[in-house]
Amino acid sequence: MGIDLGKIPKLGFGLMRLPEKDGEVDIPQVCNMVDIYMGSGFNYFDSAYVYHGGKSEVAAREAIVKRYPRNSFYLATKLPAWEIKKVEDCDRILNEQLERAGVDYFDFYLLHSVEEGSNYDKYIEFNCFEWAIEKKKKGQIKHFGISFHGSPALLEKVLLEHPEVEFVQIQLNYADWNNPIVHSGKLYKILKERNIPIIVMEPVKGGTLAKTTPEIEDMMKKHQPNKSIASWAFRFVGSLNGITTILSGMSNEEQLKDNIETFTNFESLSDKEREILNEVTKAMEKLPAIQCTSCKYCCDGCPVKISIPDVISALNTLHMYGEDARPHFFYDNLVERSGRAGECIACGQCEKVCPQHLPIIEIMKEASGIFDKK
Repeated sequence: MGIDLGKIPKLGFGLMRLPEKDGEVDIPQVCNMVDIYMGSGFNYFDSAYVYHGGKSEVAAREAIVKRYPRNSFYLATKLPAWEIKKVEDCDRILNEQLERAGVDYFDFYLLHSVEEGSNYDKYIEFNCFEWAIEKKKKGQIKHFGISFHGSPALLEKVLLEHPEVEFVQIQLNYADWNNPIVHSGKLYKILKERNIPIIVMEPVKGGTLAKTTPEIEDMMKKHQPNKSIASWAFRFVGSLNGITTILSGMSNEEQLKDNIETFTNFESLSDKEREILNEVTKAMEKLPAIQCTSCKYCCDGCPVKISIPDVISALNTLHMYGEDARPHFFYDNLVERSGRAGECIACGQCEKVCPQHLPIIEIMKEASGIFDKK
């Protein structure tokens, strides 16, 4: 059974960056956000086994599954290669996910972070594509796809060898369209040519396209003074053909309402606005920012518990705005609950799971040289 694209909303609710309170997912706030989102006519939720340390699927149960009829929403989640040590682990993980979420099936199920190296090799070694077909036959999965972070060549190989893949989730935004590591534009073209439904992650690149330097923001504000900076990123993706849904990892009600306004009254980009985004992209490429999207995949396995995305955020602030006391204050407060950058033991676990393929070990050395020199 193919995917009924007409029923899937363009704005998807990503459950990776949920609001927290005292270190736990703030379920009452998530419930309120879900009500606003569902009340506005949207109903696609995207989770994963590892989001929020395994608590994202539980949050979906509490905020969505327990409170809305099962046929009123779509729920997606993912199988993580790095948790699979033997064939039986696939069943164990799926059964745990079904229990966590309180459902009998997932509408969309993905192999998480397919890319060159250990992840894709693991999916092949343990026959995960064939396994997913069996789960579809049993009704535990309605639609099967992949979350992709690899090269265009690998994507073509996967699609050729695995026609059972119904949809593909890719990182796509205007800043990464020609990025030689992310390949947003090339991946989009491959999928579009094959008429494969596309689900978009990181349309705002982990929030970096929602707030940038005043000079760059001014380029957009002069043309659209009443539109948020984030809305430009969503409109870029939403103006492309072949996009099934666009995920936003919304962390508060303000972000949610802004996104709903963008998609409820959706306006495709004009030629003038595309020109402006081209100039914005050129200006961003000149910034010395580290391209971290704050996905936090690197955090769970860090043996010294360094909050790597936050360290990078402090470093980026220093890179972009020059010597300033604020990133130092931020870092000092951070290490009261997190490991210091200088405590990195260079085990490489973080680099193995980083979707952006960042040289995190070297970045931690740089950050330590700046922030730990006291």
